[in-house]
Amino acid sequence: MSNILNKENILTALRKVIDPDLGKDIVSLGFVKDVKIENKDISFKIELTTPACPVREQFKIAAAKAIRDAMPEAGNIAIEMTSSVRQAPQLKQDDILQGVKNTIAVASGKGGVGKSTVAVNLAVSLAQDGAKVGLIDADIYGPSIPLMMGINERPKIKNQKLMPLEAHGVKVMSIGFLVDPNQAVIWRGPMASGAIKQFMTDVDWGDLDYLIFDLPPGTGDIQLTLVQTIPLSGAVIVTTPQDISLADARKGYAMFEKVNVPILGIVENMSYFICSHCGEREEIFAYGGGQNAAKELGTTFLGEIPIYTNIRIGGDEGLPIVVKEKDTPHTKIIKEIARNMVAQLSIRAMSGKTTQKVEIKLTSGK
Repeated sequence: MSNILNKENILTALRKVIDPDLGKDIVSLGFVKDVKIENKDISFKIELTTPACPVREQFKIAAAKAIRDAMPEAGNIAIEMTSSVRQAPQLKQDDILQGVKNTIAVASGKGGVGKSTVAVNLAVSLAQDGAKVGLIDADIYGPSIPLMMGINERPKIKNQKLMPLEAHGVKVMSIGFLVDPNQAVIWRGPMASGAIKQFMTDVDWGDLDYLIFDLPPGTGDIQLTLVQTIPLSGAVIVTTPQDISLADARKGYAMFEKVNVPILGIVENMSYFICSHCGEREEIFAYGGGQNAAKELGTTFLGEIPIYTNIRIGGDEGLPIVVKEKDTPHTKIIKEIARNMVAQLSIRAMSGKTTQKVEIKLTSGK
């Protein structure tokens, strides 16, 4: 190849940089923007599909090396890493949540697996990476997001819409903002489902890259209401390693599969424990269950989160662990899981796979 410093040769060199998830080069994918040459200095942008790209820095290093190898006489190589989150492909654009590019359900087959803790930390992680993120506490009967996010106020109304409250860079809505925290929410299924609909139709979410739904455990009314109301971009299943949790996780997976919601992957919470005295790793709830379930179901294993006291303390204090401890191994694990999750969304968006609302007809069984 000619090593003349021109745009054509720069793009040819950059075709050697391959996106590991999409299997195509960054030029063909349209990631390379604004190539400029001044004397021997080169500058351009790499526009990724999410600010939370898990291989962001690797792209930058690989791109600089590709140009340097092809044109060793090049001067300074300045690469600006930017992002433009792709909207999840849909069969039609719904009136509901028009400004929201992706909707993600965080679910579990059973309670007690730390699903809300995972949802909160994933949302805050994405916001820390520069994404515009919203979080809906869809657990009407046991809303825990206000405590975990450290919010203790009521939302205001503007232009006949509720304004979501904000903490740690995330817009949040929960029934816990609207009812007395000391009173139980004693509602039948249709009322709870109606509240979820209102959180989508009567709240001014503005423009969001990702809107995350923290679902109640199981496969009940609220889950069905959600998938009937909007075409979900994807779902994440949270489990723990023991057999009973994995059995319920498989049921949750089967429900989303039946209603045509893509499964982005499985997260294994409370995966192991590192002794603070001896440093030994202990598999309290067994080992490898989440990975095995992901392999069995043909989905992605997004990662494993260990048992760690400060994760629980952070939730009680309204300081998610990714805020409380920004550079610890536990925070890095969660941030990697969040990036792996949105990478799966990007793969779907770039491949053009569609998601749509479903109609579910219940029969008496007679």
